[in-house]
Amino acid sequence: MINVLLNRIPILAFIIAGIVMILDQATKWWMITDIMNPPFVLKITSYFNIVLALNRGVSFSLFQAGSPEGVWFLIGLTSLIVTGILVWLFKTREKFLYISLGLVMGGAIGNIIDRFRYGAVVDFLDFHWEALHWPAFNVADTAITIGVALIFLHSFKGEYRE
Repeated sequence: MINVLLNRIPILAFIIAGIVMILDQATKWWMITDIMNPPFVLKITSYFNIVLALNRGVSFSLFQAGSPEGVWFLIGLTSLIVTGILVWLFKTREKFLYISLGLVMGGAIGNIIDRFRYGAVVDFLDFHWEALHWPAFNVADTAITIGVALIFLHSFKGEYRE
């Protein structure tokens, strides 16, 4: 009975989500308490800086939530997305999707934690070309992007059989 239950639980996805969450929160804590205390621009290369940015919106700072209600709305929306991922995880048996969904779920939960703690998502990776800057991002955003890209690629695969 326990073996059947364990086979139905996508443990790999939860392990990946946990690793992403821990790495995300550890790097943000390190940035806030050590590296960016006080905040400044740390030039690493001619195209990469470490900065401290609080993103009150969603991807690329869209839909800025300046009010407490907006923060709670984004927490609720992200929580619904995580719930949808959990449902998807328990419906699939594809290990590739376990990895992809684990990356997205871990990143989303990492960003939810930030919204609870700071009212915004902590971003610090700043890539640029001369004066043109890509919006700052973090480990969670990277995991979400990779996970979504993998899901997208998987969608072209067609029907899958283990």
